[in-house]
Amino acid sequence: MSNVRSTMTRAAVVAALAGGMVGTPVPARAAAAPVASGALGSVDVVVGGQAAPQEPVSRCAVDGRTRNSSDGTLVGRHTSYGRGETTCGRDAEGTAFARVSGQRFETTVLRRFGGPTLTVGTYSARCDTTGTGSAGGIELGGVSGFTVPRDIPTNHAILVPGRAAGDPPMARIVVNELVVPTPADGSMTTNTVRITLFPEGGPASGDIVVGSASCDPYP
Repeated sequence: MSNVRSTMTRAAVVAALAGGMVGTPVPARAAAAPVASGALGSVDVVVGGQAAPQEPVSRCAVDGRTRNSSDGTLVGRHTSYGRGETTCGRDAEGTAFARVSGQRFETTVLRRFGGPTLTVGTYSARCDTTGTGSAGGIELGGVSGFTVPRDIPTNHAILVPGRAAGDPPMARIVVNELVVPTPADGSMTTNTVRITLFPEGGPASGDIVVGSASCDPYP
Protein backbone atom coordinates (compact mmCIF):
# COMPACT_ATOMS: atom_id res chain seq x y z
CA MET A 1 0.00 0.00 0.00
CA SER A 2 1.38 3.44 -0.89
CA ASN A 3 1.91 6.02 1.81
CA VAL A 4 -1.11 7.99 2.92
CA ARG A 5 -1.02 11.33 4.65
CA SER A 6 -3.30 13.56 6.66
CA THR A 7 -2.59 17.05 7.97
CA MET A 8 -4.56 19.09 10.47
CA THR A 9 -3.75 22.79 10.03
CA ARG A 10 -3.55 25.22 12.94
CA ALA A 11 -6.73 26.96 11.81
CA ALA A 12 -8.56 23.65 11.60
CA VAL A 13 -7.36 22.63 15.03
CA VAL A 14 -8.53 25.92 16.52
CA ALA A 15 -11.91 25.40 14.86
CA ALA A 16 -12.13 21.84 16.18
CA LEU A 17 -11.17 22.96 19.65
CA ALA A 18 -13.85 25.62 19.52
CA GLY A 19 -16.58 23.13 18.67
CA GLY A 20 -16.50 23.81 14.95
CA MET A 21 -16.79 27.60 15.10
CA VAL A 22 -14.22 28.63 12.52
CA GLY A 23 -12.17 31.64 13.51
CA THR A 24 -12.76 31.35 17.25
CA PRO A 25 -9.39 31.93 18.94
CA VAL A 26 -8.02 29.81 21.73
CA PRO A 27 -8.54 31.37 25.18
CA ALA A 28 -6.05 34.13 26.03
CA ARG A 29 -3.58 33.31 28.77
CA ALA A 30 -0.36 34.67 30.18
CA ALA A 31 2.65 34.25 27.90
CA ALA A 32 4.59 31.00 28.45
CA ALA A 33 7.03 28.95 26.43
CA PRO A 34 5.08 26.29 24.49
CA VAL A 35 6.00 22.63 24.97
CA ALA A 36 5.86 19.46 22.88
CA SER A 37 6.53 15.75 23.33
CA GLY A 38 6.48 12.64 21.18
CA ALA A 39 6.83 8.85 21.31
CA LEU A 40 6.91 5.91 18.92
CA GLY A 41 3.92 4.50 20.79
CA SER A 42 2.67 2.94 24.00
CA VAL A 43 0.85 -0.17 25.18
CA ASP A 44 -1.58 -0.59 28.07
CA VAL A 45 -3.57 -3.79 27.60
CA VAL A 46 -4.87 -6.74 29.59
CA VAL A 47 -5.15 -10.04 27.68
CA GLY A 48 -6.41 -13.20 29.34
CA GLY A 49 -6.07 -11.54 32.74
CA GLN A 50 -2.42 -10.64 32.16
CA ALA A 51 -1.34 -7.00 31.90
CA ALA A 52 1.21 -5.95 29.28
CA PRO A 53 1.98 -2.28 29.97
CA GLN A 54 4.69 -0.34 28.16
CA GLU A 55 5.66 3.25 28.90
CA PRO A 56 5.92 5.54 25.84
CA VAL A 57 8.59 4.11 23.55
CA SER A 58 11.55 6.44 22.81
CA ARG A 59 9.83 9.48 24.29
CA CYS A 60 11.19 12.97 23.60
CA ALA A 61 10.20 16.25 25.26
CA VAL A 62 11.12 19.89 24.72
CA ASP A 63 12.13 20.33 28.37
CA GLY A 64 13.67 16.87 28.75
CA ARG A 65 15.40 14.45 26.40
CA THR A 66 15.00 16.19 23.06
CA ARG A 67 16.16 13.29 20.87
CA ASN A 68 15.53 9.59 21.31
CA SER A 69 15.62 6.42 19.24
CA SER A 70 15.05 2.69 19.33
CA ASP A 71 16.37 -0.28 17.40
CA GLY A 72 13.22 -2.19 18.33
CA THR A 73 10.94 -2.79 21.31
CA LEU A 74 8.97 -5.95 22.13
CA VAL A 75 5.96 -5.69 24.44
CA GLY A 76 4.82 -9.00 25.91
CA ARG A 77 4.61 -11.73 23.30
CA HIS A 78 2.31 -9.93 20.92
CA THR A 79 3.35 -6.36 20.05
CA SER A 80 6.57 -4.98 18.58
CA TYR A 81 7.86 -1.61 17.40
CA GLY A 82 10.73 -1.59 14.92
CA ARG A 83 13.41 1.01 14.45
CA GLY A 84 12.37 4.63 15.01
CA GLU A 85 13.33 8.05 16.30
CA THR A 86 11.77 11.07 17.97
CA THR A 87 12.84 14.73 18.02
CA CYS A 88 11.43 17.61 20.08
CA GLY A 89 12.52 21.23 20.32
CA ARG A 90 11.81 24.94 19.83
CA ASP A 91 12.84 26.96 16.80
CA ALA A 92 14.19 30.52 16.71
CA GLU A 93 10.65 31.94 16.64
CA GLY A 94 9.67 30.03 19.79
CA THR A 95 7.51 27.41 18.07
CA ALA A 96 7.63 24.09 19.93
CA PHE A 97 7.56 20.94 17.81
CA ALA A 98 7.60 17.15 18.02
CA ARG A 99 8.55 14.78 15.19
CA VAL A 100 8.06 11.01 15.37
CA SER A 101 9.09 8.49 12.72
CA GLY A 102 9.01 4.70 12.97
CA GLN A 103 8.72 1.47 11.03
CA ARG A 104 7.70 -2.19 11.28
CA PHE A 105 5.00 -2.03 13.93
CA GLU A 106 3.17 -5.34 14.43
CA THR A 107 0.71 -6.79 16.90
CA THR A 108 -0.61 -10.35 16.95
CA VAL A 109 -2.76 -9.76 20.02
CA LEU A 110 -5.98 -10.55 18.12
CA ARG A 111 -4.70 -13.84 16.66
CA ARG A 112 -5.65 -15.87 19.74
CA PHE A 113 -9.26 -14.74 19.23
CA GLY A 114 -9.34 -15.55 15.51
CA GLY A 115 -8.50 -12.02 14.39
CA PRO A 116 -5.85 -10.63 12.02
CA THR A 117 -2.27 -9.60 12.58
CA LEU A 118 -2.14 -5.79 12.41
CA THR A 119 0.93 -4.20 10.86
CA VAL A 120 2.13 -0.74 9.87
CA GLY A 121 5.23 -0.64 7.68
CA THR A 122 6.08 3.03 8.20
CA TYR A 123 4.47 5.78 10.24
CA SER A 124 5.01 9.32 11.47
CA ALA A 125 3.30 11.88 13.66
CA ARG A 126 4.10 15.53 14.16
CA CYS A 127 2.81 18.70 15.78
CA ASP A 128 3.80 22.35 16.13
CA THR A 129 2.48 24.93 18.57
CA THR A 130 2.68 28.65 19.28
CA GLY A 131 0.49 31.05 21.25
CA THR A 132 -2.10 30.96 18.45
CA GLY A 133 -2.84 27.24 18.60
CA SER A 134 -1.47 23.92 17.39
CA ALA A 135 -1.15 22.01 14.13
CA GLY A 136 -0.34 18.40 13.40
CA GLY A 137 -0.42 15.55 10.93
CA ILE A 138 0.37 11.89 10.32
CA GLU A 139 1.63 9.59 7.60
CA LEU A 140 1.56 5.81 7.33
CA GLY A 141 2.23 3.13 4.77
CA GLY A 142 2.45 -0.63 4.38
CA VAL A 143 -0.73 -1.26 6.38
CA SER A 144 -2.14 -4.78 6.63
CA GLY A 145 -4.91 -6.37 8.68
CA PHE A 146 -7.08 -3.27 8.18
CA THR A 147 -7.78 -0.82 5.37
CA VAL A 148 -7.48 2.96 5.32
CA PRO A 149 -8.52 5.49 2.67
CA ARG A 150 -5.91 7.45 0.73
CA ASP A 151 -7.08 10.71 2.30
CA ILE A 152 -7.65 9.97 5.97
CA PRO A 153 -10.18 12.13 7.81
CA THR A 154 -9.61 13.04 11.43
CA ASN A 155 -10.55 10.26 13.87
CA HIS A 156 -11.24 7.74 11.10
CA ALA A 157 -12.56 4.61 12.86
CA ILE A 158 -12.43 0.99 11.65
CA LEU A 159 -14.01 -1.95 13.46
CA VAL A 160 -12.41 -5.41 13.42
CA PRO A 161 -15.48 -7.70 13.50
CA GLY A 162 -15.96 -10.54 15.93
CA ARG A 163 -15.20 -14.10 14.91
CA ALA A 164 -18.85 -15.04 14.33
CA ALA A 165 -21.89 -13.10 13.19
CA GLY A 166 -23.36 -11.19 16.12
CA ASP A 167 -20.16 -11.25 18.18
CA PRO A 168 -18.95 -7.87 19.46
CA PRO A 169 -16.01 -6.31 17.58
CA MET A 170 -12.52 -7.49 18.52
CA ALA A 171 -11.05 -4.03 18.14
CA ARG A 172 -11.70 -0.44 17.16
CA ILE A 173 -8.86 1.13 15.19
CA VAL A 174 -8.74 4.93 15.00
CA VAL A 175 -6.38 6.39 12.39
CA ASN A 176 -5.32 10.06 12.43
CA GLU A 177 -6.63 10.42 15.96
CA LEU A 178 -6.96 13.98 17.26
CA VAL A 179 -7.30 14.32 21.04
CA VAL A 180 -8.19 17.75 22.43
CA PRO A 181 -9.39 18.84 25.87
CA THR A 182 -12.78 20.24 26.79
CA PRO A 183 -12.94 23.18 27.11
CA ALA A 184 -10.49 24.05 24.36
CA ASP A 185 -7.10 25.42 25.40
CA GLY A 186 -5.08 25.18 22.18
CA SER A 187 -3.33 21.92 23.06
CA MET A 188 -3.60 18.71 21.08
CA THR A 189 -2.33 15.17 20.73
CA THR A 190 -2.21 13.48 17.35
CA ASN A 191 -1.84 9.69 17.17
CA THR A 192 -1.16 7.90 13.91
CA VAL A 193 -3.05 4.78 15.04
CA ARG A 194 -4.89 3.78 18.22
CA ILE A 195 -6.07 0.18 18.65
CA THR A 196 -8.68 -0.37 21.37
CA LEU A 197 -9.24 -4.04 22.21
CA PHE A 198 -12.82 -5.31 22.53
CA PRO A 199 -14.37 -1.83 22.91
CA GLU A 200 -17.74 -3.35 23.86
CA GLY A 201 -16.22 -5.78 26.36
CA GLY A 202 -14.59 -9.17 25.99
CA PRO A 203 -11.55 -11.28 26.88
CA ALA A 204 -9.07 -8.41 26.38
CA SER A 205 -9.06 -4.66 26.98
CA GLY A 206 -6.88 -1.60 26.72
CA ASP A 207 -5.12 0.45 24.05
CA ILE A 208 -2.11 0.25 21.76
CA VAL A 209 -0.89 3.54 20.27
CA VAL A 210 1.37 3.84 17.23
CA GLY A 211 3.08 7.21 16.71
CA SER A 212 2.12 10.05 19.05
CA ALA A 213 2.92 13.78 19.16
CA SER A 214 1.56 16.27 21.72
CA CYS A 215 1.75 20.06 21.71
CA ASP A 216 0.64 22.66 24.28
CA PRO A 217 1.00 26.42 23.72
CA TYR A 218 0.24 27.13 27.42
CA PRO A 219 1.99 24.56 29.60
